[in-house]
Amino acid sequence: MSKDCCEKRIDADALRRQERRVLAIVLAINLATFVLMVAAAIQGRSTSLLSGGLDNLGDALTYAASLAVVGSTLQVKARVALLKSALILFAAIAVAVQIAWRLAHPATPIFETIGIAALINLAANIACLRLLHPYRHGDVNMASAWECSRNDVGEGLAVLVAGAGVWLFDSGWPDMLIAVALLAMFLRSSFRVFSASLQGLRAPG
Repeated sequence: MSKDCCEKRIDADALRRQERRVLAIVLAINLATFVLMVAAAIQGRSTSLLSGGLDNLGDALTYAASLAVVGSTLQVKARVALLKSALILFAAIAVAVQIAWRLAHPATPIFETIGIAALINLAANIACLRLLHPYRHGDVNMASAWECSRNDVGEGLAVLVAGAGVWLFDSGWPDMLIAVALLAMFLRSSFRVFSASLQGLRAPG
């Protein structure tokens, strides 16, 4: 029995080390893509790119929070998941503000800038999703991190569609339309993470 307990403890320690390594990698990737997306959004006059960049920043903060509570109790992880829900909601609010600002200051985005930045961002997001995929059914901490990563892939695809729409119609409305779709996706994700965190808080010890 002592041997079994020792082996279980070693397995748990190895799992926590692996989780920390994965979260550290996706944190670094999201910080890098945040800088890329914001710079490209300013240069390319794109609301969808800026929305994606703000989402990447929120995700980086989310991954940092996840990294901090690896190995903590379910209650602690559930409380941090509430913070993640708030960060996703903040991203949604930021997108809404950008949409309102662009409506007041219309401009046609530069589709080449959108396309290049979106492709790089999508590749980075897919890499993060693959890293987190084994943990999608794990505890609320890792599952919520995977939820954020899945959002990122959807966001990356949506921004590519925005770039194609801007090129096809020579107009800024496809960029705005995708930004509105991203807003809806962030709101839905915030609710999902919030619900999961409440379940974790209600769970015994």
